[in-house]
This record gives sequence, structure tokens and C-alpha cells, in this order.
Amino acid sequence: MAVTYTKLFIDGKWVSGTAGKTFPVINPATEEKITEVAEADDDDVDVAYTAANKAFSAWRDFSAWERINRCLKLAELIEENIDRLAQLDCISMGMPINLCRTLIHRGIEEIKYTAGLTHDITGETSINTPGFLSFTLRQPLGACAAIIPWNVPAFMWIHKVIPCVVAGNTIVLKSSEKSPLSALLLAHLSHEAGFPPGVINVISGFGKTGAALASHHGFRRISFTGSTAAGKAVLEAAAKSNMKRVSVECGGKHPAIIFHDADIKDAAKSTAVNLQLNSGQACVANSRIYVQTGIYSQFIEEFIKIFTNVKMGSPLDPTTTFGPLVDKKQFDHVLRLIDEAKESGANPITGGGRATELGYFVQPTIFTDIPKGANLLRTEVFGPVAAIVQFETEEEVIALANDSEYGLSASVYTRDVSRGIRIAKAVEAGTIGINAASHENAYNMPFGGWKQSGIGREKGKSGLEEWYEIKAVNIKHTV
Repeated sequence: MAVTYTKLFIDGKWVSGTAGKTFPVINPATEEKITEVAEADDDDVDVAYTAANKAFSAWRDFSAWERINRCLKLAELIEENIDRLAQLDCISMGMPINLCRTLIHRGIEEIKYTAGLTHDITGETSINTPGFLSFTLRQPLGACAAIIPWNVPAFMWIHKVIPCVVAGNTIVLKSSEKSPLSALLLAHLSHEAGFPPGVINVISGFGKTGAALASHHGFRRISFTGSTAAGKAVLEAAAKSNMKRVSVECGGKHPAIIFHDADIKDAAKSTAVNLQLNSGQACVANSRIYVQTGIYSQFIEEFIKIFTNVKMGSPLDPTTTFGPLVDKKQFDHVLRLIDEAKESGANPITGGGRATELGYFVQPTIFTDIPKGANLLRTEVFGPVAAIVQFETEEEVIALANDSEYGLSASVYTRDVSRGIRIAKAVEAGTIGINAASHENAYNMPFGGWKQSGIGREKGKSGLEEWYEIKAVNIKHTV
């Protein structure tokens, strides 16, 4: 398909960038170059910041209705262009087209929900101090920045941009160099939706471009989603520059816990589908599966049936259910972890290698008999690799689930409601599913990590409130 937008979108205009640099975008299913995209450098970040900062005061003073209506218009345009957006994510990062469409639909719903939620962002009042009427204001921060990951590009663009701008801020967003195409089409659609120049700016580039955003002395907030290592770098750069507000949503090592009284077929289907989605390239993928002794063999039998039942092929084919990994770097990373697991003594009962001669496809892989403390149980794989471990007691599995520096999400399968609640309270993660996988989360609940999975929250009222500063106003009066 033809790619229309490949430049930087700054101040309502398409520009090549000050240095005129570009980089290739590769189709991971064919290993062929799709196009060249403009690469932003430090000077371009400065130009984009200046545009966002200049646009802020007027955008801040728009009524909430005026901002909301533009967001809702953008939702309409996204729906009209859903096939174009889905195709761009298909060819640049390999996600099957039906999954692309599903996620973009979720993004449209999120726009409508978040836009309406803006009406409920209010302050507090107090008359507790004699002689004073006190209240708080929630006000937008100013020009902000965002860095999105490559695995769900269009959805993450919506996830970052909408709460930021509907709150009255302006934004400079950097897409991933691996999948920048849908972000640029969304920039075009935002212009069509009537957002004034400078309110939404979209740039493309590598880690150094993200570093320029994080270390810039002008931005008031930066929202990042990506690896833990990169998240730490963003935090450090933000602290060393202007101490800008930061939220980071980083890696995960989701434990799924299956108790003997669970609906085994349902638990197997839920966990298998979760790890199949996007070929395991999700921070909420349940790559650690703990199964209670007594149902271990039965669970594995059911899990294999579903997890290995995939249709590989072109991501543009509606019958494809399982796409490639995003690029050779990620492909090599996953195969290296698989080989390392084999060398450690873990038993690969399915898969374990490359699936096709062309494209970065990896076989759905299941390991059992994994040595305690193995890297497979600690490292985020970001690929279709399941580690299945037996456990005996509730206390034992809680300790196993929490034996990780990650804490993004977890799930527990049991018919015992009290046990489910105990596990939900005991496991160290930001989102817990009881008889549900992490991808089945509610649209209006906050999302974010514990420990090295992140700081701050997105989604829901908590997520929207992070795009405001709080100001206390104290009026002295005569009693």
C-alpha cells in the first residue's frame, strides 16, 4: 500500500527536519523496506517544543466543550480511516489486521470516554480554617511530551494524546522508529479534526530523539511507555533537566496462577489467547503460568491445543491470527532466550525455533521443568514463549509470583472468591484479573505498574488527573 505521510508534523505543517535525515521502515513479514521516514534530532525537538509552547495559552483557554468536540471529531475521522490505520500497523510491525482493527476500535471508545470524563475533573473546597475559604484548582501543565512503543502504535498514540490535550495541554509525541507510520496518519487526522497548529505535534526517531524530549528544559511533563531500561533513562534525564513530571509504564512479567478448583478449559483458553495476542509482544502477556499440582497435566493438554492453534501468514490477510515479531533485533532476542532456556535444562514441549524461512515468525513455544531462578522466569520475553511451573500451596505461589522486579499485571483462576481476593491483595502488581487475563481489563480502571514496571497511572479518572497541576487558593475573609 502507498504510504502518504513520512515527514515530521510540527506546528500544523509537514517538515523534513533540520538535518534532512531519514531512516527505513521494514516490513517484518517480508523483510522488505516499506519507505523512508524523517528522523528528528535535537533541533527538531526544540522547534516542536516552541510550537507546542506557543499554542498552549490559547488552547488552555478554550472551553472544555471546544476541546472535547475536537477530540470527538478526531474519533469520527479515525473510524472513517480505520482500515488505513490498521494496514499501516500491519506492514510496519506485523500485527494481524483483525487485531489492529480491534485495538483501534478500543482507542475510539477511549476517546469518547475520556472526553466525557473531562467534565468531572473538579477541585475541592474547605472552610476548616477560620477566616478562610479555600479551594483547589486543577489546571493544565503546559507543553508536554510523550514517547510511545512499537507494539500497539495507533492505540498508544490515542492513549497518550487524548487525555493530554483534552485537559488543555499541548503535546509533542515521538513514535517508535520501528512502527512510525500510523502515528503520522493520526497527526494528519488531528489537523483535519480542527486542532490548532502546535497543539499536537508528531515526530519520529530513535532513542536519542526520546532522550532529547526527556532532557529538554521546557516540557512540563513526559509520559513514556517502553522498556524498563529506557524508562529509567527517561526518569534520570527528566530529573537532571527541569524536574518535569514523569509517568513511565515499563515492562512486565505477568504471572497467571491456576488453582486446582479453576475451570481448567476456561483458564487454559484465557491464558493461551493472552499470550498469542500480537505474538506475545505485550507488556501484559502472561508469560509465567503457575499451575497447582493435581491439574498440571490436564491444564497443559488444554493449553497446548489452543496456544499452538495459530494461522501464520501475511498480517494483511484477515485469516491470519499470528504475525511476526517486529524486527530482527526482537527476533534474535527471543530466539536467544529460547536457546538459553534449553541450555538451562528447561524442557521445550512445543515449538522452540524459527517458524518460517522468510519473515520474523517464531513458533509458539512452551517450556516446562524450568529450573528455579532461570532467566526465562525473570526476563521479559516479548514473544510467544510460555513458562509453565507447578506449585503446591497458596503461600508458595504468592512468593513465586512476587519474585520479580516487575509488577505490571497478574491473574488468578479459581472458583473460590475469597482465595481470589486474597491473591489479588497479596500479589504485587498494578492490575489483577480474577478469572480473567490482563488483556480483558476494564476501560475505565487505572492502569500502571508497581516496582520496576512503572510510576503513575493511565486510563480512568486517575490517569486523566495526571495531566493537571493542583493549585491551592486561600481567600482570607472577615468572619
